Amino acid sequence: MKTSIKLTALFLLASTSIFAATPPKTVVPAKADVITFSSLRSDRGINVKVEKNAPGKAVVAIYDQDRNMIRKDVLASNKSLEKAYILNKLDNGDYTIEVTSNKQVVKKDIHVYDEGENKMFIVKQ
Repeated sequence: MKTSIKLTALFLLASTSIFAATPPKTVVPAKADVITFSSLRSDRGINVKVEKNAPGKAVVAIYDQDRNMIRKDVLASNKSLEKAYILNKLDNGDYTIEVTSNKQVVKKDIHVYDEGENKMFIVKQ
């Protein structure tokens, strides 16, 4: 009988230590913000939209082909950030629009050119 009591106590101690062990930490990656670019209806510029997963800010910067900053905007909101940029006033050439949100950077290259009397632009892939 003493042996069965000792075995039962040993079994309870062993099972308690198994369940008391700390579970492995699971790292849940944060969802990335969704950054989209679209043309304006009038084809004069581009619309930048940032769907944020957490409150914060996004930085939009426009650079020329020599990496000189032409414009910088800091957009702050709880969920959705959106701003339109008119591109037909820029000189002909290559430009880069860079959007930074939640340590995520998205860049789009844009080429501005004349087509007849109109100033046009192409978003490069």
